[in-house]
Amino acid sequence: MVQRITMAPQGPEFSRFVMGYWRLMDWKMSAQQLVSFIEAHLELGITTVDHADIYGGYQCEAAFGEALKLAPHLREQMEIVSKCGIAITARPENTLGHYITDSDHIIRSAEQSLKNLATDRLDLLLIHRPDPLMDADDVAEAFLALHQSGKVRHFGVSNFTPRQFTLLQSRLPFTLTTNQVEISPVHQPLLLDGTLDQLQQLRIRPMAWSCLGGGRLFNDESFRPLRDELKTVAQEVGADSIEQVVYAWILRLPSQPLPIIGSGKIERVRSAIAAQQLQLTRQQWFRIRKAALGYDVP
Repeated sequence: MVQRITMAPQGPEFSRFVMGYWRLMDWKMSAQQLVSFIEAHLELGITTVDHADIYGGYQCEAAFGEALKLAPHLREQMEIVSKCGIAITARPENTLGHYITDSDHIIRSAEQSLKNLATDRLDLLLIHRPDPLMDADDVAEAFLALHQSGKVRHFGVSNFTPRQFTLLQSRLPFTLTTNQVEISPVHQPLLLDGTLDQLQQLRIRPMAWSCLGGGRLFNDESFRPLRDELKTVAQEVGADSIEQVVYAWILRLPSQPLPIIGSGKIERVRSAIAAQQLQLTRQQWFRIRKAALGYDVP
């Protein structure tokens, strides 16, 4: 069973692993098949689901909502996360991809997500990407309005630098719940740039996206040394796959990230959460780091 973790001092409790629905449209599931998949990962203890307004060209939330309409009782068993702030060309009015964090847009986007997801509230809403034109007071105004109306319970950010995080936090009367960031052996900048240190300082748990490098871990020839090391460590710790070792590597971080699983195959989901039982030594962790980066510590 998946552990539970408190996200922030004033934050909600989420499942330690999160089910990511970024690629939902690629899974080609009917609404009833999706209900069965949701029931299966809820049974495993993965109660937190991750969405964004733009996923699937603005289609994923609505597809998930169709499943919830078939089984509305499932809503009370889960925590729904969504994001806003990116505009993509899947909508004709967007002639180019850009960011938009105006108060009106945030509120409209959240209300559209509620409609698409067939729910009356979001458990967590994130600003999806840092916006050079972001007015922190404007964002705070939207957050407060959504919170006071009961439409969104908690708020956070995604891919923010520590200073961007601090800026927005300075305008809010409540604690930001998370910073959802890319954490993986194939993408390690955040381990040393202060992002995870800030979250550890504030006792706020990051959410980790693209833990497997978006498939690059398996397909990119330059990561062969990393795959070889992961296989060796898997044998040492009794893991069933190198994926499990990667998740264990992320879980080892003291900021206590919540890995997002992006697979629509319940067998892979079940395999991923077995990483909770794996304990990597410090040297095993650094061997994986070295194999990914190609060099030792200074």
